[in-house]
Amino acid sequence: MQETTTNSVLTIEQNKRVTMTCVESVDSFSESAIALTVGGKRVKIEGTRLKILTFSQGSGNFAASGEVTAVRYGGGKMLSKLFK
Repeated sequence: MQETTTNSVLTIEQNKRVTMTCVESVDSFSESAIALTVGGKRVKIEGTRLKILTFSQGSGNFAASGEVTAVRYGGGKMLSKLFK
């Protein structure tokens, strides 16, 4: 049996644009939060004026714009300290 591992890459440009790879689905979205599934885990992007620019379920590529204030992985960890 062969096990395949994929690594997701999250890029945040000047707190204004988010790109991510290996996204399985967009579970919910609003101007203040976008919930994604990546590798079977939940990722939540929080901010203001968030807008999904692109999402391809086939390739897993995702992009959004807006004022990004926090990113939460798997229901707990928060990367908001990176944005101060």
